[in-house]
Amino acid sequence: VTRHKKTHGIVQILIDYRPALRNRTGVGVWVYKLIEALAEAHADALSITAFSSSWKDRFTATLPASIRQVDRRVPVRILNWLWHRREWPPIEFLAGGPFDVVHSPSPLLIPTNGAASLVTIHDVDFLTHPERADGEIQRDYPPLARTHAHRADAIVVPSLYTREQVARRFNISSDRVFVCPNGAPEWPLRTPPRPGGHLLFVGSIAPRKNVGRLLQAYGRLRRAYPAAPQLVLAGQPASDADPLLATLRQPRFAGCVRHEGYVSEERLRSLYADASAVVLPSLDEGFGIPALEAMTVGVPLVVARRGALPDLVGDAALLVDPLDVDELSKAMQAVVTDTELQERLSQAGPKRALNFTWRASANVLHEAYLFAIEHRRR
Repeated sequence: VTRHKKTHGIVQILIDYRPALRNRTGVGVWVYKLIEALAEAHADALSITAFSSSWKDRFTATLPASIRQVDRRVPVRILNWLWHRREWPPIEFLAGGPFDVVHSPSPLLIPTNGAASLVTIHDVDFLTHPERADGEIQRDYPPLARTHAHRADAIVVPSLYTREQVARRFNISSDRVFVCPNGAPEWPLRTPPRPGGHLLFVGSIAPRKNVGRLLQAYGRLRRAYPAAPQLVLAGQPASDADPLLATLRQPRFAGCVRHEGYVSEERLRSLYADASAVVLPSLDEGFGIPALEAMTVGVPLVVARRGALPDLVGDAALLVDPLDVDELSKAMQAVVTDTELQERLSQAGPKRALNFTWRASANVLHEAYLFAIEHRRR
């Protein structure tokens, strides 16, 4: 449904590209792939500037030639403090302009001299559990996000679940909230794995990812089914991960649990290719990229019946209560021992993943930009 009047001329967009500069985790992948898809799908309607400010990091990815890249040697933390606490300098001071739309990939606005503004809210964990957030997010997001959401001309989220959460918690009309999910990666179906492949968890080693209960459930699985495959954890430790890392080092997990840390895309694809199943028992997810990746290549899934995951996976996963260690353990046992279940989930996943494309999300984002321009004019 078109939600804006016709806007003439090329629309000048600035997107903060900084999350995509380093090891790309969820937000960075989202920013990079959406910019790419926007440039491909709407080259005749949009002029895109990708903005970076960093003392250490430079643009490394090959962005489409049509995208203007602006790179400023301002340390990220200093610029963020100025933007969040002083609402200065306006982006035009750093990146030229003028711009019709300035898009922040975070919940906090980028100061601008009159452009329409978008914020992006990937999940609301910083509101519901601020103690789980890292430094700057813990300091700035909870006190500022509500005000910034009300001031923004449009808000972008990755899932219907997050849209509902944002509308309810911020008391904002959902008409201003646009759902732009991640697209499925362009990865081929895996060849059938050898029997006995590992169980795989992909995500940060963090309390909100429920890694503690995952380890408890895996311990129970090993006792009930000693032939259980190895558990592999692929992801960086969060700042509050020390107790989890200490648990990982316990003798009972020696040789059967392996923590690989951050892995390259090549290594990640190899881990998916050899996995019996992917297990994602998160307490809250705004989207769930590893679930989409697993479905794309046909890996059976066990996921939490919480947050955005049930809507994402449909019938392509076993759903469990993430607080019930026994249920999680039994689901893991089922998915490594029941060949009919493995087959059903392996076939359902790739079909489900076809619903998620970067092109479709880029079209929604384009719609959000035009809506924001109209909203600013009112």
